[in-house]
Amino acid sequence: MQYEQHRQDDGEIRESLKELAKKYRKYGCIRLHIKLKREGYKVNHKKIERIYREEKLQIYNRKKKKRAAVQRVKLASATRRNERWSMDFIHDSLSTGRRFKNFTLVDDFTKVCPVIYTDTSITGKKVVEELDKLKETIGLPKEITVDNGPEFISNALDEWAYKNNVMLYFIEPGRPTENPFIESFNGKFRDECLSMHWFLSIPHARELIEQWRIEYNTERPHSSLKYMTPSEFVAQLNEKTIAGSLQNTNLQLAHITG
Repeated sequence: MQYEQHRQDDGEIRESLKELAKKYRKYGCIRLHIKLKREGYKVNHKKIERIYREEKLQIYNRKKKKRAAVQRVKLASATRRNERWSMDFIHDSLSTGRRFKNFTLVDDFTKVCPVIYTDTSITGKKVVEELDKLKETIGLPKEITVDNGPEFISNALDEWAYKNNVMLYFIEPGRPTENPFIESFNGKFRDECLSMHWFLSIPHARELIEQWRIEYNTERPHSSLKYMTPSEFVAQLNEKTIAGSLQNTNLQLAHITG
């Protein structure tokens, strides 16, 4: 009856949590907890949830209008890097009101975004130029999922795909749920970058968008990757590949010497 609860001083953790919530304004409690752990804080998720509520850091999203359910086409899951990419366009406006487009692309397996190209006008030929740049740096996939936009049904992209032995998978018109990976990425891109900034010009937009792309690949925990970042997931894949190659080499040597 005489026991008095003595909690540890959580002032430092509280301030760090508030600073992270201020910097990553669209991160929820789970991702903020992971960021704190990466900064060296050894703290239980329950304490973070308590402080999160006490500081009123919750994110309130508007409820979307309920729509009729539609059957989704389930794509076969990608099993390795550069097996299948997804790409799309997302629009926004400068402070002057002028519209601009963003060409987005993501690897379905690793969730890595290798490029976001921003301009007032992007044609099929420009899409091909960006894909050729990626061909020189990271290679090309076997398949790319796209919608039926004019840039993707252009002769330039069709000819490029044929020459590079890449199959273009076109979703059904009006069915964006058939391209779920890029739709999910575009939602994060819109929520965490485009809606957070006031773009003064195309160079200014390119600079801020590129900063966000790098942050997405190297800092943002991804739930489908067990809260690893895409770059951490790729590093883990590389380690497994090297370990597997060494094991095969040792087995071959043992067979020869035996």
